[in-house]
Amino acid sequence: MSRPWRRAALALVLLTASLTVSSGPAAASDGREPVARPTVRGPIPGAVPGDRLATNLADTYPFFSTPFDLARHGYVEEEFYLSGVADGWDTAGNRVATDVPYQTRLVVRRPASARQFSGTVLVEWQNVTAGYDLDALWNAEATTRAGHAWVGVSAQRVGVDQLRGWSPTRYGALDVTGGGRFVTDELSYDIFAQAGKALADPRGVSPLGRLTAHTVLAIGASQSASRMTVYYDKVLPQVRPVYAGYGFIVGSAPTRAGAEPVFQVLSETDVRTPVRPADTDRFRRWEVAGGAHSGYNGQVYRAPIQERDLGAAPVYTCAQPPFSRIPVQHVTAAAYAHLIRWVRQGTPPPTAPPIEFNADGTKARDALGLVRGGIRLSQLAVPTALNTGDNAGESFCFLFGTHRPFDEATLDSFYRTHVGYVARVVATDVRNVAAGYLQPADAAENLRDALRSDVGR
Repeated sequence: MSRPWRRAALALVLLTASLTVSSGPAAASDGREPVARPTVRGPIPGAVPGDRLATNLADTYPFFSTPFDLARHGYVEEEFYLSGVADGWDTAGNRVATDVPYQTRLVVRRPASARQFSGTVLVEWQNVTAGYDLDALWNAEATTRAGHAWVGVSAQRVGVDQLRGWSPTRYGALDVTGGGRFVTDELSYDIFAQAGKALADPRGVSPLGRLTAHTVLAIGASQSASRMTVYYDKVLPQVRPVYAGYGFIVGSAPTRAGAEPVFQVLSETDVRTPVRPADTDRFRRWEVAGGAHSGYNGQVYRAPIQERDLGAAPVYTCAQPPFSRIPVQHVTAAAYAHLIRWVRQGTPPPTAPPIEFNADGTKARDALGLVRGGIRLSQLAVPTALNTGDNAGESFCFLFGTHRPFDEATLDSFYRTHVGYVARVVATDVRNVAAGYLQPADAAENLRDALRSDVGR
């Protein structure tokens, strides 16, 4: 082969490889329609929590602004208006409207410096089950240590309507219904896609400031995961992709086999049947033993924000002591890291054992009542309490799981010494880190908690 032909062949190989493994969405040459480009305005004045009902915009602040000390971690929080025209889709994937004007908001938490930025943006479809926007997947510690940007998108009517009433000055002009014509979130799918486009390929004002996104991932929890499932299964086959990968957390996941990889992470609460989809080269499903759909970590984080922005944090009377303390967020953080490598390098994540079921369809449990199988974090494998994904009672109690601490006599029978207890925690975490279910930084946090405990003393 002559030298020019060798060079041409090498160029073809390199081009093929670049198309096969990419950190962005696959190029669409199949006739799918492009996602419209929105307009971004901001940052919106007013950042420090103050008077939400002020008439001066600069004296207002973003709803559910995080109390986490972003500045200490080199981060900033900013808010933007996102506007344009969106198409409407029903849940069967039928287009029901075209070019409907809308305006909504983006909340951005990002590194202040490009040197700290990982290049990854986690774009969350804000959850509105409680009647307002909830940043259910904002994991402050894991996000900031990884250097990712997090962006919350207000895509649904319930959340936007609540924002309009909460601060008319800041949010009064928001509308995702086309002036009341589309009230069942028909525009939400296109709005969420346009938010991704504004981040992946900004023109004019960039929500990321001077940062350049290399990998833009879509994430959603619970009801938001259900909305994203409709988008992935029904809408995405008809429009060009803007997200490189998808994380479906404590909720449903697509059944369609698409080009963009899909990662599903479920708590014990969410696993209700032994019938499951199989893992494939584009789909992974992890199940966290003992974890709750809405567990302790999120409740503790949100309580002061609810008091500040809603006047009070809700109090629940459940059948069992609520809020499992199995840190599902640790597994979710590990899943994001795998999803990023999957998108960028083509490396599939490890598989994980499923939660076990009895022949009668009930979950298999040990003598302590702990579920068998699944990803077993040290908080469950080296137990100091009964943590399950089950509960009952008023309101959302069925989503909270159970946390019932063992008494001192039971703990003494399990752990004869404090050193022995700590050693078992470390051994479990080492196995989980090696398996890819836990990040070293979270294992270190577990070790600090174990050392501070009185177990075995």
